[in-house]
Amino acid sequence: MSDYRSVISSIALAATLFTGGICLSQAQAADIIDEWANVKMPSAPELKAVTIDPKTTVLLMLDFLQGNCGHRPTCLAEMPAMKKLLDAARGAGAMIIYSGFEKSTPSDVIKDIAPPANEPMIHSNADKFLNTDLDKMLKDKGIKTVIVVGTAANGGVLYTAGEAALRGYKVIVPVDGLSADDLYAVQFTVWNLVHATPTFVNGVTLTTSDMIKF
Repeated sequence: MSDYRSVISSIALAATLFTGGICLSQAQAADIIDEWANVKMPSAPELKAVTIDPKTTVLLMLDFLQGNCGHRPTCLAEMPAMKKLLDAARGAGAMIIYSGFEKSTPSDVIKDIAPPANEPMIHSNADKFLNTDLDKMLKDKGIKTVIVVGTAANGGVLYTAGEAALRGYKVIVPVDGLSADDLYAVQFTVWNLVHATPTFVNGVTLTTSDMIKF
């Protein structure tokens, strides 16, 4: 009888280990790399028309430089829309701030949208609030709304728009002002800005440049 019970126990233990092994194997296989090709494409987010108070709004023109935008066909294709947005913001009296990298100068900006002498240029990497006076510049002018356009979308736009939302600014992102080395990077940026955290969701509005009214 004891031998019979020993056999039954051994079988049960083996079954448990085998089942556990299968579960463990399945769990190990279910990481994002293994499931990469099975990820379902999310629906495109809603774009909304917005009306802006230019007195409390800044347009951030991020890294539209000859050295990056100048080599990205999608970025260059956006220049007419960006010039129109820029002209509208200037005409309404909104604050305009450009950004570049460590040694960038205004002359490095794409010619059609280059800044005049009275519009500042800050220098940083992805997050334009980091190691710059950007937040102080905005607060000194009573800025409450930040419009963010630029290249690369998954760098400067994502991190600056996200940080602005976390700091309590209302963030407007025109999707026709975003570019990167590939479309997936832009898509990821757009998705992340409206899904990452409740602060992002409540603080970021997606639109297009021609849906913005000053």
